[in-house]
Parts: sequence; C-alpha cells; structure tokens
Amino acid sequence: MSVDARQRIDKWLFFARVVKSRSLAAKLAQAGKVRVNRVKIDQSSHLIRPGDVLTITLERRVLVYRVLEAGSRRGPAEEARHLYEDLTPAPPPTSTPTVAPAGQREPGTGRPTKKERRALTEWRTRR
Repeated sequence: MSVDARQRIDKWLFFARVVKSRSLAAKLAQAGKVRVNRVKIDQSSHLIRPGDVLTITLERRVLVYRVLEAGSRRGPAEEARHLYEDLTPAPPPTSTPTVAPAGQREPGTGRPTKKERRALTEWRTRR
C-alpha cells in the first residue's frame, strides 16, 4: 500500500474489525465517537491515511489506534491486526474489595438466617 493511500473511516473500522458491520461503523462515526488526530469527526466518509491516530469511544472502553495501512478486505483477525498499532493505555489497576466468603457475613448484618429465625421464634414463645 502506498504512503498516500486514503480510505473512508467506516470501511477502515469495518476492515480492522473494530465493529461488526460497516453500517455500525458509519453510525459510530456520525455519532461523533471517533476522533482523527484529536479532531472529532461526524461523517462516515472522512478519509484517513497511514499515520493518523484514531481515538474510538465504545460502550465500556476507549481505543487508541495508529493507522498503519488501508485495508483491502475484512479478513481474519490476524490480517486485521496488521492495519493498526494499538496505543490504548492499560486500564488502571483495580483494588478488589475484601468480601466475606460466600455464605458468610458479619454477625448482626443483613437478614437473619433460618437458624437465627428459629432461635428468635423460640425466644418469643418462651415469654
């Protein structure tokens, strides 16, 4: 592919397997969820070229890709990985909260267990 090769953003997103269909790629671009070199685009016909940096906002993540070449078809995933360089930063480490093992809880919290309910019923009937 020549250095001056350009391709529509919706076709490239489809060929790079960012989305499942070209119409979804077009909707993503028209919704303003794609930035090319930090500039928000709103047309699926926007032309990109090798060297452009794409910031793609999906539902639960943000992808940052550098375009290496234009695609010619939607091939296997291995072929799609040659179209871009992934610049997405690693997610921040999450601290796991300390949770009591399943089936156990702190005494006096939450609803009483069956055993505790029976003890309460027995205590109430003794009075």
